[in-house]
Amino acid sequence: MKAAIIRFPGSNCDQDCEFVLKEQGFQTEFVWHKDTSAAGFDLIVLPGGFSYGDYLRCGAIARYSPIMKSVIEQAAQGVLVLGICNGFQILCESGLLPGALVRNRDLRFICEHVQLRVESTASPFLSGATVGSVLNIPIAHGEGNYVCDATTLAQLNAENRVLLRYEGVNPNGATENIAGICNAARNVFGLMPHPERACDSHLGSTDGRIIFQSILASLA
Repeated sequence: MKAAIIRFPGSNCDQDCEFVLKEQGFQTEFVWHKDTSAAGFDLIVLPGGFSYGDYLRCGAIARYSPIMKSVIEQAAQGVLVLGICNGFQILCESGLLPGALVRNRDLRFICEHVQLRVESTASPFLSGATVGSVLNIPIAHGEGNYVCDATTLAQLNAENRVLLRYEGVNPNGATENIAGICNAARNVFGLMPHPERACDSHLGSTDGRIIFQSILASLA
């Protein structure tokens, strides 16, 4: 299986994603934001970081990078797209996912482990998990507060497209504790927590593996 990891100026979790994907058996390739094609991959990953330094709105400049036109095209063709943290922000800014990510409720950058409840396994990204199970995965963001209008929220809930919610403490004020959502076709998934940072016991958790293992199993 081949995975593309999109690199933007300011990406800083790209190598973490590469390490985990290779460990799971993927062939990986870094794709620069100025490239114009993301074709030929089974999975496209938009990693965490601070694309373009977050100088405008998180993900707002990256949305216009040349590579994103191809990412949008590949998503429309059913290719799996995973956006982590800043990647989630870019997916929302590009229209691949609804809603937006705004400043955390307390206006502070948060870096800590959080508990996430699996809300749905009806996607390639969590097919190996169990509904109701709780994952221990870290977050690291200043703008992870997910917001959307009432119509979008009702649609997300009705279509079972909220895949992860914060369990117990809501760290950033996200609407209805939303930590990760997918698109209607269920091939695009964005989440604020960093599963690539929870794949080794030395880092305090291996719960993030379930996402990458689910992706691989679904593709296989």
